Amino acid sequence: MQLSFTEIALLCKNHFLETDRRTEHLVEGCRSNKRSAQKALYETYCDAMFSTAYRIVNNYDDAQDVLQDAFLEIFSHISQFRGESTIGAWIKTIVVRKALKKLKSLKFSDVFEENGSETTLDFMDDFSGEYIEQLILTLPDGYRAVFLLIEVEGYNHAEVAAMLGISTGTSKSQLSRAKKFLRAKVEKINAF
Repeated sequence: MQLSFTEIALLCKNHFLETDRRTEHLVEGCRSNKRSAQKALYETYCDAMFSTAYRIVNNYDDAQDVLQDAFLEIFSHISQFRGESTIGAWIKTIVVRKALKKLKSLKFSDVFEENGSETTLDFMDDFSGEYIEQLILTLPDGYRAVFLLIEVEGYNHAEVAAMLGISTGTSKSQLSRAKKFLRAKVEKINAF
């Protein structure tokens, strides 16, 4: 049995409406301090948010701390969620801010130096998504933070500058340097 485009569109619409209702139910449950709703919301978003935190802080334990701090804030301030964006976007904003705060607490004042320490990578024959992520993690902290916030998370330079407490020009130069750094790594690997 083959479905028509209209039938597929209707199925998709129903799926998204059901997901929206489930999310609204979870948010309302969290606002009422229902542990089951908090657990369900956490389980829905924990993996993606851990990944976001890890990319920024580049340390498993620090990313776990960020995730825990973020969800404590999420549950204590869920009443402030106004629904102007998706709950996932609201949660991600909190996680990014917590990760940046953690990064700052780990001597973030040094991250905007021109030269950073490099991590050695094992050679791979292809550039899988995982390998590209490993390359990104070798960036110095300042480069990595700006690169991830702009290229991966979709923030603009003004937003990144405000989050990091730097100028828009610094954000632009850090992104440019991050791309140059990554390009040099790829060229070095391709030379083998």
